Amino acid sequence: MRLHLSGPSDKLLKETIKITGSKSESNRSLLLSALYDGIDILNLSNSDDAQVMARGLTKKSGTVDIHHAGTAMRFLTGYFATLEGSDVVLTGSKRMTERPIKILVDALKELGADISYVDQEGYPPLKIKGNKIVKNKVSLPANVSSQYISSLLLVAPSLENGLELELVGKITSVPYIKMTLSLLEEIGVETSFEKNTIAVGATPTVADTTLVVESDWSSASYFYSIVALAETGSEITLSAYKKNSLQGDSVLSEIYRQFGVETVFGDNQIRLKKVSECRESNIDLDLANAPDIAQTIAVTCFGLGIGCYLTGLHTLKIKETDRLEALKTELSKLGANISVTDKTLTLSAGDTINSEVAIDTYNDHRMAMAFAPLALKTSLFVNDAMVVSKSYPDFWEDMKTLQFKVEEL
Repeated sequence: MRLHLSGPSDKLLKETIKITGSKSESNRSLLLSALYDGIDILNLSNSDDAQVMARGLTKKSGTVDIHHAGTAMRFLTGYFATLEGSDVVLTGSKRMTERPIKILVDALKELGADISYVDQEGYPPLKIKGNKIVKNKVSLPANVSSQYISSLLLVAPSLENGLELELVGKITSVPYIKMTLSLLEEIGVETSFEKNTIAVGATPTVADTTLVVESDWSSASYFYSIVALAETGSEITLSAYKKNSLQGDSVLSEIYRQFGVETVFGDNQIRLKKVSECRESNIDLDLANAPDIAQTIAVTCFGLGIGCYLTGLHTLKIKETDRLEALKTELSKLGANISVTDKTLTLSAGDTINSEVAIDTYNDHRMAMAFAPLALKTSLFVNDAMVVSKSYPDFWEDMKTLQFKVEEL
């Protein structure tokens, strides 16, 4: 579906939006509820990824197709490898068969898993036969996707001897690792994270527990961008959020202060207030712990006419698309002066924003949503707009709530 977007006639925004549960927390919680009886989940994400994850966890044999869901691919690899008696082929979209998984597979095989590649070495599809795992020590490079690490940690308490995981080198995406450990501790699993070693204790059973999923901070990023690009005095209230979040992207509340956006924490909600115009001419950020908000920040800077230098983006090249190259291509169409490397993005300040540009989304939900706030500055088209269902199916309806004009073509 192709959409034509333009901003509301009144650039002073005042609205309240309820956002679905975090995809990251939901998928972790779903896996834990599959491992243990007595775990209930509230405010589960309604995203495609969470639905794919939930369906995959009901299977024990045959083909499990997770489509574009990278989190599900990593988490289900660990799940099926350690689920005795399972015999599955784990596959996904064409793009998924191009996303590497060798590091995780090697670690699982070192522990005793039975996994083989159906086609290309190092990439899905995977043939997995579940084994009883008794070995309890393994190592991984510390700078890999946190989803590899979390895949191992989530199944660790169900293993006979638990797991001791050594991370070799400088650790990235620490908040996502801590999210996983916090959820394990919430259901009664003993964990420790000292220097570069994470230990998870064997836990055969857990007490009945209700896990309440916080709303998704990555999804909140688009509303931070909208408020930053709107008139001073604009406010958007979002629920349901908490101040001491497990999600790494909650750093948004600090980052967007530089854009003149203040975050007021209330009872299970946040209020985003545009208190001033952005006074910066260039933003310099290391996003190693929150790479998923890089697209939103780059587009915000472009919309405000300021420059940015973003680092710590090495994981973006193996996402739904090569997000760095995609950002370069689409922002260039709009008139940006932008360059990227394999882990950085540099945007020069400028005041040109081309209109009626068609934004390609590359099967990537975040490309569609990150560019949408620019409708406050110029009218644009979004191709394959329903790709947002991967993480935020209600996104376009919520844009209409803010009085954006969203026309289906």
